[in-house]
Amino acid sequence: MKTISILIFSLINLAAFAQTDSAQFYFKKGLEEKNAKRFLVASKAFEKAIKFDASYTQAYLENGYTNLEMRKTDAAIINFTKVYELQPANNAAIKELMDLYFNYRQYNKATEFAGKCKDCPGTQRIIGMSLYNQEDYPKAEKALLTALSQNPNDTEATYTLARTYLDMEEYRKAVPYYEKAVSMDKSKSLWMYELGILYFNLTNYKGAVGMLTSAAASGYVQNNDFNENLGYAMLYNGDYEKGEQLLFGIWERKPGNKEILRDMAEVLYQQKQYDRSLAYCQKLIDLEPGDAKALYQAGLNFQKKGNKDLGQQMCDKAIYMDPSLASLRREKKMPGM
Repeated sequence: MKTISILIFSLINLAAFAQTDSAQFYFKKGLEEKNAKRFLVASKAFEKAIKFDASYTQAYLENGYTNLEMRKTDAAIINFTKVYELQPANNAAIKELMDLYFNYRQYNKATEFAGKCKDCPGTQRIIGMSLYNQEDYPKAEKALLTALSQNPNDTEATYTLARTYLDMEEYRKAVPYYEKAVSMDKSKSLWMYELGILYFNLTNYKGAVGMLTSAAASGYVQNNDFNENLGYAMLYNGDYEKGEQLLFGIWERKPGNKEILRDMAEVLYQQKQYDRSLAYCQKLIDLEPGDAKALYQAGLNFQKKGNKDLGQQMCDKAIYMDPSLASLRREKKMPGM
């Protein structure tokens, strides 16, 4: 019986050694095929190596890389996850899982794996951008600032930090990061548009006109909303003819929206363009003779032009037509302000 037991044990050992040899053989073949860029053949070889040795960590890892080359990201995740299960401290697998889950927009998982690999390249970037997408803006800000201190030329992280400040409503903090992001990638028309709107809201109308114009030149769709923003920026910047042309063109496509004409009259009044403002007041009155607000606006324009008596009479008549306008006289405001 003792002899039989020794024989069985020897046979088991021989089988184990044979499996190990086979696993190493197919692993080596997989590396050769991978280096030759025959990725499908390489992957099959790695799978055979794993079949002979289910705990062959390096084979799972290389198969994961090979699947990435073939853009088989689901298969790559399976292989890298197996490596992580076998070796929870394997930073190579953790980093790949971090990146893959981020690209899959699974931000919780991406942050989880980033936390397990704090020394991996790009960890703070992934954490910051994931937290931004989860709307945890203060933590995102902290991580993104750290990421940019490590790599100041990271365009996406720079833009994401700009958006973080924008969504935190810290507009002035957002501006320099938007400007840097746009300077690093001049193809991003959306970024230019957002910076243009940011300039507009901060009353930097010259910057708004320049950046919105650049956005259009870079391919941003010039729909009605875009043209309206650009048109008002032009009016505030003193580009009256171009601004009026854009805005009046919108009104012609939306003839029922009289507020565009009213807003144009107000902006031009603020810019001391009284004759231009009067033209839009007249347009409003032509459309609706009983438009008391337009009449009041017209009266203010005549007063600013020096014809105070006529202007006052028009304002008085407007208040008679709409008594609510009396409060505007006390506060010295335009009707829509």
